[in-house]
Amino acid sequence: MKVLLFHIGRDRYGLPLAGIVRVLPLLELKQLPLTPDYVAGLMDLHGTPVPVIDLSRLAGLPPAAAQFDTRIVIVDYRAPDGAMHALGLLASQVRGIADIDPQGLEDSGVATAPFLGQVASDADGIVQLVELEHLLPPDVRALLFQEASAA
Repeated sequence: MKVLLFHIGRDRYGLPLAGIVRVLPLLELKQLPLTPDYVAGLMDLHGTPVPVIDLSRLAGLPPAAAQFDTRIVIVDYRAPDGAMHALGLLASQVRGIADIDPQGLEDSGVATAPFLGQVASDADGIVQLVELEHLLPPDVRALLFQEASAA
């Protein structure tokens, strides 16, 4: 399985390429008042507004630093009702693509953030997968993705 490697804090994480639409440089975001602090803002993607989540803040760490290797990863986010939405993930220290053997994935054995999944080890240490389907709690999903009839 191919994954995009990045960091949350000092630890490495991977996002399966199958869910990634594109990787963009850091862009200016419109702030969204009255949202959780991990909602970094709203970006314009070819005329379509896309909410952006700061993965560092979501994990309870300081905000992602605006550095040359900070990226916005656009993913296809599938809500529990099956609806697909574009969602931006603010990721630090994006390092490129790695190949992880699915047979080498193990449960972490620790129940921490619900969006953190299985782990794999390589020569550089542990990589933990981010599970998109568990990324947003229901109340935040309702804030960010309004039904077409409610807009």
